[in-house]
Amino acid sequence: MATALVLAGIGALHVAWGLGASFPFRDRAALADTVVGSDSVPGRGASLAVAGLLGLAAGLVADVVPLPAPLRRVGVAGVATALAGRAAFGFAGRTDRLVRGSNSPRFAKADRRVYAPLCAALAAGAAVSVMVSAT
Repeated sequence: MATALVLAGIGALHVAWGLGASFPFRDRAALADTVVGSDSVPGRGASLAVAGLLGLAAGLVADVVPLPAPLRRVGVAGVATALAGRAAFGFAGRTDRLVRGSNSPRFAKADRRVYAPLCAALAAGAAVSVMVSAT
């Protein structure tokens, strides 16, 4: 459940950012540099799309999306795989291969210290969710 709550919280942050907030940063420029690694924040549509995907991931992990158990397991395994891949690119310092322009020094530091470890932990939590539901 902790994994689902964190995914939902990150989704809520993306909703706020899509609506123009800069929380927890002083302004949108700092948000863009630290979270995106570029000069500008993605538009409303992109932020809300990411929020939607994070919400779906949270729902799958929490087992509140009404799906047959085998399909849910496939969905959660996909969430775990995507998060593990994001973690791997972050630890390798190659997130720019996933998101063009994500290469500012401030982002690279946050990516290795915060985002990649968080993605790895969430991937592990999702994987545990799949294993628990398989028993």
